Amino acid sequence: MPSEIVSPPENPKEIENERARQYWRANLRLVGMCLVVWFLASYGCGILFFDALNQYQLFGFKLGFWFAQQGSIYIFLLLILFYVLRINALDRRFGVHEHDGKDAGPDAGNES
Repeated sequence: MPSEIVSPPENPKEIENERARQYWRANLRLVGMCLVVWFLASYGCGILFFDALNQYQLFGFKLGFWFAQQGSIYIFLLLILFYVLRINALDRRFGVHEHDGKDAGPDAGNES
């Protein structure tokens, strides 16, 4: 009867390193996605597709002009908000979020 080979439990440090790698990959995916959207909104809509977008109007302005002047800025601000919300969720998922102090005791923050 062959004996089963039981592998030793994984090293906790290895588990922590793997979680850190997963967190970093997820963070890089999020940043990459935001950069692609930012590029498409600013360079794509403001420069490359300028003429095609000018066939439409938004708030009385040609859409290509609007993206070149204001739209890409609005998209950028929305991307910042999106990134903050997603990275906070990612931080909570991987257990690296900052504590807001609500669950701390009454002496939290008193270093003296």
